[in-house]
Amino acid sequence: MSGHSKWSQIKHKKAITDAKKSKIFSKISALISIAVKEKKDPSPATNPKLALAIEKAKSLNMPQDNIKRAIERGKGIGAGEELERLRYEAYGPYGVAFIIDAVTDNKNRTLAEVKHILSQHNGKFAAMGSVVWMFEERGEIELDTPTLTEDQELELIESGALNIQKEKTNIFISSAPSSLESLKTKLNELGLSFSRAETLLVPKETISLDDKQKEEILILLDALDEQNEVDEVYTNAEL
Repeated sequence: MSGHSKWSQIKHKKAITDAKKSKIFSKISALISIAVKEKKDPSPATNPKLALAIEKAKSLNMPQDNIKRAIERGKGIGAGEELERLRYEAYGPYGVAFIIDAVTDNKNRTLAEVKHILSQHNGKFAAMGSVVWMFEERGEIELDTPTLTEDQELELIESGALNIQKEKTNIFISSAPSSLESLKTKLNELGLSFSRAETLLVPKETISLDDKQKEEILILLDALDEQNEVDEVYTNAEL
């Protein structure tokens, strides 16, 4: 979880404290809609991606009516352009690798805007497949507690936790993506609340940077995250 977890925290806290709610809600609505469309399943009980998107919406106090409209859009009900999921691979300054996931109704517009952001910050697109191999998919859960008992840790490991990492007032649990749901169930059984549960791309190896270089990468990450259609940005930089 090195490198990416810290960026996850930055993004998560930034979204709650100072990002525009309308932009956040628009991004999450797109995630809900495409989760329904891709699986052709509007039920969070049988559609894990939809369940995660709805959890994210609720954690940010997104109105229930917005969630319902997003589900209806995914089912093809109501106005709106067709959504599709895109993935870009890129390099930023200092050889730092990026994977940029987006959900959009206009792939040409999104491509042009992401390319422009990269070029403004000494970045560029990479050939397909040249970056993604540097990452692996993991489940990650952020707990709202600073401590776990030894018994709790053992039960979580038995439910699929690969790593339990404590950082200040929070605990992060990583797992195989297939174990994410069983871990959430176990946490509920143990009475432990969590603020975030999602699948992520985690770098197999990370790049160390000095403070000035880190600041440049963080500025680029912020710029990408502010783009309307960008959903997630992954990097192998240690931040």
